[in-house]
Amino acid sequence: MTSFASAVPARIRTDLKLFFALSRTPHGIIDMATPALAALLCLGHFPSPATTIIGLITVFAGYTAVYALNDVVDLQTDKKKVCMGGYCDGEDFLDGALIRHPMAKGALSLPAGLIWTLGWSTIAIAGAWWLNPVCLYIFLAGCVLEGLYCLLWRVTPWRSIINGVVKTMGAVAAVFAVDPSPSMLFLPVLFLWIFFWEIGGQNIPNDWTDIQEDRCVKAQTIPVKLGLRRAAVISLGTLTATLFLNLMLWWVSPLPASPLLLMAALGVNIWLLLRPALQLAEEREREAAMNLFNKASYYPFATLLLVLAAMLF
Repeated sequence: MTSFASAVPARIRTDLKLFFALSRTPHGIIDMATPALAALLCLGHFPSPATTIIGLITVFAGYTAVYALNDVVDLQTDKKKVCMGGYCDGEDFLDGALIRHPMAKGALSLPAGLIWTLGWSTIAIAGAWWLNPVCLYIFLAGCVLEGLYCLLWRVTPWRSIINGVVKTMGAVAAVFAVDPSPSMLFLPVLFLWIFFWEIGGQNIPNDWTDIQEDRCVKAQTIPVKLGLRRAAVISLGTLTATLFLNLMLWWVSPLPASPLLLMAALGVNIWLLLRPALQLAEEREREAAMNLFNKASYYPFATLLLVLAAMLF
């Protein structure tokens, strides 16, 4: 029997691969674990089937659109880095699972990228409105902040704070999708937990991998502006805060957290965050930054597995 993949013309498969590369879909799918676990931790049980299905479609559309928006706004900057030999493909780097920044490399046109971004944004807007109008406002705010983050690339390294806020918005929107009046204790703990994980485990190590190109184009990132030692200290400090906030999140969630589950959560934090962060602080090498980024990217998914274990067992 002919498989579905082989039945699709090669040209269409290639184009889809480029579009998914634009949205960093392999990474985006892993990131979808964050709003899923936020919703489950908030409720303590599964939402209705309709909310679950519409929520998953909306989350996929939202992450696909926002990641693509980053490349659309950053196109000229990315082109400069590509000319300097940056954004190499084939590296052991999660964001490079497909071709990195296909528009900047000329593999995908800007009009095609815009249509892709707007198309998925439309789906995300419709889904967010159906779930809860608050979710729509959060999505639109996230798009504006993502654009602002890109535009500040030569202004201040503290634009990373904006990036941290944007990364929390999917989870916060998921909470409002399942609970119009969430706990005012749960919400800030969730926000800070994701914020510190993004800064220490994603933003800093990701910028670290591009530090040579960023120096040439005078980009203002934490590793470039503050130096590698301080960047490593900030990464380790924020990920240490992530660990304590993660344990606190279990405490404020209606889900029961057994001592065994908390020990497993502690192990996940150490293995995926603190251990590679300590390695980066000691070595201060690009490979260690890539290792931290890759492992930290799986942190929400690993936490989601713990949430599902708590619900099922």
